[in-house]
This record gives sequence, C-alpha cells and structure tokens, in this order.
Amino acid sequence: MKVHHQTIEVSTTGKGTYSITEAVRDAVKQSKIHNGTVTIFVQHTSCSLVIMENADPDARTDLHAYFDKLVPENEPYFIHTYEGPDDMPSHIRMVLTGCSEVVPLINGDLALGTWQGLFLFEHRVASHHRRVLVTVMGN
Repeated sequence: MKVHHQTIEVSTTGKGTYSITEAVRDAVKQSKIHNGTVTIFVQHTSCSLVIMENADPDARTDLHAYFDKLVPENEPYFIHTYEGPDDMPSHIRMVLTGCSEVVPLINGDLALGTWQGLFLFEHRVASHHRRVLVTVMGN
C-alpha cells in the first residue's frame, strides 16, 4: 500500500464555503494512487470540512443562514470571546460539522456523488489562511 500526504492552502475572505474539490483531485493525481481512500483534515478549530451540494449555490447560502441562526454570535452566555463575538460560535460550528472527511478513491477519482463537492466551511468573519491536509492511501 502506498501513502501520499499533501497540504492544500486555502485563503478565505470570511464566513462561507470554499470549494476544495479540484485541489483534492489534484492531490490524488499527484499521488499516482488509483484505488483506496482519501482523508481530508483541516488543522483549525474555527473552520470545518463538509461534503455539500455543489450544483446550486443557493444550497450553501441556506446552509450559511441556518448556521447563523443555529449558533448566533453575541450570546451573553459565551465566555470564550477573546478573539471577538464570532470566536466561540466558530468553535461550536466546527464541532457540529467536523474537521475531517473520508472519500473512497476508485479508478483514480474521488467517488463523490453527482451533486457532491468538498468544501472548507469558514466560520470566522475575518479572512484567514487555512491548511488542509490530504492523505491518499491505496494502490
């Protein structure tokens, strides 16, 4: 079995979802592995990874609105606000969505469904530079 590691750098401009599907596909191509699994892991606690609808951007707009309502900012009971009112909400949003995804690799391509894409889900208002680790394992 072969293993290939690669880091993807993602610059965000604030809250939202940022497609990383093609960057992960490029990492898979560079690995020269055709069958196995691809693990995608983000090294941060205030953003997450999601597999989401990739055809209609309105689906992601609705996701953003839902999370703003589910975990609002400026709640008086949050005490972890050192970096601002979006600090604790960003951590909760990450816990709810997760920091990793595993996708099967079949015949050299991600086995995503027709309407699925991989996205970094930024939970902070300010711009950030995010590191996403991609590990391809297989043969």
